[in-house]
Amino acid sequence: MSLFLSYVILGLSLSAPIGPINAAQLDRGIKKGFWHSWLFGLGAVLADILYMVLVYLGVVHFLSTPFMQTFLWLFGAFVLIYTGIESLINAGKVNISTKKKDESLIANLFSGFLMSLSNPMTILFWLGIYGSVLVKTASDHGKSDLFLFSTAIIIGVLIWDLTMAGISSIFRKLLSTRAITLISVLSGLSLIIFGIYFGVRALKLLLL
Repeated sequence: MSLFLSYVILGLSLSAPIGPINAAQLDRGIKKGFWHSWLFGLGAVLADILYMVLVYLGVVHFLSTPFMQTFLWLFGAFVLIYTGIESLINAGKVNISTKKKDESLIANLFSGFLMSLSNPMTILFWLGIYGSVLVKTASDHGKSDLFLFSTAIIIGVLIWDLTMAGISSIFRKLLSTRAITLISVLSGLSLIIFGIYFGVRALKLLLL
């Protein structure tokens, strides 16, 4: 049981570093509330699970080819920069006293899935981390436990998603409209910076 919990903690640790997904989820929760944030994160988790399955099946090697990496860096840059600009444009329109229904819950799920799916760092991350976890688990405990410990990692990722949604909804209740607007601006800028970084990586691959 303690070994299972260690893999749950591993899943939590893998999700904790601040990146474009966490920034976008926090921004969404502050603007629209818990359910929007949680479903956005859940969509990102579904993309994580998809890549975990691809790593498990070995298909991810196709995604590691120079052509696919260049495409994914460019597509990821477009998604992040677009989302960041949208966040900046809508930053001054946040109203915490009303519940806007401008985006469905399903749309949030899809947005989270698309952003994580188009993030090449997600592919490289799961290829490096999860790939090594598979090798270690198979050598130490046998292939029969791979599914069990993979499930534990996913549980950890889901716990982090729930935590982020809860934190953002609490901020939504405690912060003033001006503070939320400032956070939205900072979040939008961070997404644009991540997007520019992705674009630079794509250009480097194209120029090689």
